[in-house]
Amino acid sequence: MRSMLGHMDREVFALNTEIQADLRTMYGTEPEAFTALLAGSGSLGMEAGFANLVEPGDVALVCANGAFGRRMAEMAARYGAHVRLVTAPLGVAIDPQDVADRMEDVDLVAVVHGETSTGVLNPVPEIADIVRHSGALFSVDSVTTAGMEPFHMAEWGIDYTYTGSQKCLSAPPGLAPVAVSERAFARYSARRTPPPMWYADFEGLRNYWIEHTYHHTVPVNLHYAFHAALHAAMDEGMQQRAERVQVMDSAIMAALEPVGFSHYVQNANHRLPTVLALRVPTSMDEAAVREQLRDREISVAGGLGATAGVIWRLGLMGETARPAPYRRFFTALEEIMGVNGVVQRFDEATEGSSLW
Repeated sequence: MRSMLGHMDREVFALNTEIQADLRTMYGTEPEAFTALLAGSGSLGMEAGFANLVEPGDVALVCANGAFGRRMAEMAARYGAHVRLVTAPLGVAIDPQDVADRMEDVDLVAVVHGETSTGVLNPVPEIADIVRHSGALFSVDSVTTAGMEPFHMAEWGIDYTYTGSQKCLSAPPGLAPVAVSERAFARYSARRTPPPMWYADFEGLRNYWIEHTYHHTVPVNLHYAFHAALHAAMDEGMQQRAERVQVMDSAIMAALEPVGFSHYVQNANHRLPTVLALRVPTSMDEAAVREQLRDREISVAGGLGATAGVIWRLGLMGETARPAPYRRFFTALEEIMGVNGVVQRFDEATEGSSLW
């Protein structure tokens, strides 16, 4: 036990400096990229990018193949951008050629790396190759990817990215870790007008995180929790975490396919490793089953919008990508569905792995 520290305490500033360095490693940034924690959810990270990097009249090309790509488009429009959409059907990845065909006079390109709403992994490296020589900035939502597998911001040519503390790092919710490239910060500094959002203005954030001057009160306890979670992820290693997800993915499918679950995303190369989107058995009342699971304190995410009642979304982020919570889930599912063998198949698929 120790007493609470203020957000201007020198020990907190030292902690923040360590967090910034670890974020540069996690995101794979250039050495001088600006990293910070925003006091809000991942949606604040999304909005901060548009608030700081878009000015009225700019052309924003937004890739939208799910709920969070659509949210990007709405935010960009609210900050005065002329939004140009590149779309794909639900469950299908964005086609890089469609991006290339619409790049004329674009100021910023935005894409969700892992579309959480449908379990699709969009081809960010391929899209980055198209954006790289255009002069446009490239913003990537990495909420369900960064922190659970290698992410290469500088190598891929990403200018702005963000996640949520509770996602792949399993820290408490309430923080949005962001990274801003040197090029993006230079574009921000050349703005014709100040950003309309004061709270997450890059300059104000920089003054607190770099110059250690007052901007707003940060949630110090969340910073300490995030620091510990980020260190744990760094110690394990991104490649090891990605391999853990692959083992869990295979084991879950081995357990559930015989009772009627199947992949929603048909192209295996476009499946998001950390959010397993599964079609539920047509004979199952999925909402009723999820409610009974919730009575057992097991939460399963259903579909959003057009996929409601069609899919379940099973998280494989951070500490949820472990056998123990899924074995508990499968034990309850067997009882509710009146089936056998789910737990046994899962145990057999994970036996001998280092995950237990």
